[in-house]
Amino acid sequence: MTETGFEKVPARDRRRFPGISSRAYEHPADRSALVALRKLSGFDTVFKALSGLLPERSLRLLFLSDSVRVGETQFPHLHAMLRDACYILDLEKVPQMYVQQDPRPNAMCIGLDEPIIVVTTSLVELLDEEEMRAVIGHEVGHALSGHSVYRTILLFLTNLALKVAWIPLGNVAIMTLVTALREWFRKSELSADRAGLLVGQDVTASMRGLMKLAGGNHLHEMNVDAFLEQADEYEKGGDLRDSVLKILNMLPRTHPFTTVRAAELKKWSQSRDYQRIMDGHYPRREEDKDTSVTDSFRESAAHYADSVRTSKDPLFKLVGDIAGGAADMGGRLRDKFTGAGAGSGGGSGTDTASEGKGGATGQG
Repeated sequence: MTETGFEKVPARDRRRFPGISSRAYEHPADRSALVALRKLSGFDTVFKALSGLLPERSLRLLFLSDSVRVGETQFPHLHAMLRDACYILDLEKVPQMYVQQDPRPNAMCIGLDEPIIVVTTSLVELLDEEEMRAVIGHEVGHALSGHSVYRTILLFLTNLALKVAWIPLGNVAIMTLVTALREWFRKSELSADRAGLLVGQDVTASMRGLMKLAGGNHLHEMNVDAFLEQADEYEKGGDLRDSVLKILNMLPRTHPFTTVRAAELKKWSQSRDYQRIMDGHYPRREEDKDTSVTDSFRESAAHYADSVRTSKDPLFKLVGDIAGGAADMGGRLRDKFTGAGAGSGGGSGTDTASEGKGGATGQG
């Protein structure tokens, strides 16, 4: 047993993933949302302009002057966890990390050229070591994926939107980008949760941490299974009105709802993809240059299609039913006009069957 400053936890070795690519843990929705964001009209122009205007040096000086920098002599237990997380995910340059006084439990990874990780005092006080290890791994995952750049721009644009709210057209243009960035960032949190699990390698600790973010430091009053049941009830409960309310509730947020994050992470921890990574089979960074954007987009599209098909949400079920009904009707119309399924023999019947097969393949 080791004394950590939080509580006694068992010391244990963790698997390391040399050269791991962020593609190994990135959620398909994260990649597709980022692709959609980059295709948003005017985004490239704004991104290039902001990259040169954002006061990154000022941001670093702000944390240096008004927060506590984590190191060997300050918050050494956090420093050790940060170095361990970078070692596990093979991030060569360890980001600077700061502890900031704030009553709200939070952590973030920001910065353009070099990522900075910031955790609040409330979060440090709330979590035990294994839970905190998952959070630090989460932020290192953001750094490895390059999320800090877009997160910084999101923070800047959100503040800017408040300052120009009195300018109707200017505010609309900025809020369009902010909404798109928020949609992507919510998805990127699912990717970072996976990175946190790869670092902590303790799904129970990850679940505990998410529960504490939702309900505070009252673990004796909470239950993981019941917490996950909430996520299931949230997804499938209500009617179409509730589905619309879910969307409206989500729009102003930068993070997915906590129960949803817990359910997504639990599902991934039980998947074959996670087990393959733990067994040492994962994409390497050296292969990133050879990856196909088309393949990534196709994978993301397949994920969304599967999500609609398997979702218990009333709106998604309706969309799935409509899509399924349209496909079924299309098949019947095709059969009617081509004569497929008529059961007639001869050459024409064979040709018709071939056409039917060709149509099915193209549709899939």
